[in-house]
Amino acid sequence: MSTSGKDSWAGSLGADSGAIAPRPEDIRIVPACWTEPLAFERFFAAGRPLEVDVGCGKGLFLIARAKKHPDLNFLGIDRQLRRIRKAAGRAAREGAANVRLLRCESSYAVEYLIAGPIVSAYYIHFPDPWPKKRHHKRRLFSARFLDALAKTLVPLGRVHVATDHRAYFEHVSALFEADGRFHANTPFVPPEDERTAFERIFVGQNTPIHRCSYFLAGSGKR
Repeated sequence: MSTSGKDSWAGSLGADSGAIAPRPEDIRIVPACWTEPLAFERFFAAGRPLEVDVGCGKGLFLIARAKKHPDLNFLGIDRQLRRIRKAAGRAAREGAANVRLLRCESSYAVEYLIAGPIVSAYYIHFPDPWPKKRHHKRRLFSARFLDALAKTLVPLGRVHVATDHRAYFEHVSALFEADGRFHANTPFVPPEDERTAFERIFVGQNTPIHRCSYFLAGSGKR
């Protein structure tokens, strides 16, 4: 951990150096303090919307989307180090200079490390459904998590959710529908080349995928 009092980022290229391919170590963010919000302006090009992939895994969706949208900044969050390392390596190989990665528990990152409103979209693909009732308290989605989403989203910011677990989908949908801050929108369906590793497995097995999208109340719909 850095002892300088500043968030660690090995890149010396500067946040606006999108034309120069990043190294894997340039892509990972390591907070110097885990109890204060991150200063994302240190890691990204200024003036671009920020989209966040919660539980980004190995980065298949994140990096494919980031390469298509070089005018946006993308943050991937995952708690497993091996996944973050693989995503960082992939982002470096494919020249995704607008991607940064954070190894952290997703709920903690959204609630404590992102000071909003700065996020234009959250993508939450196949969160663990924790199907046993005694494990439901471990689920990502709760009223508290929706509070964190609402605080960090810009007006009209979006939340896109996908899951193969019908009961969990109904739980998530019910939370959003009961929260007056969010309104339903047309569900986001990624193109084939942006599918996550889990989605590719489920599509191959003909497993139904349940999707919902909501936007934070504002002056209109996106």
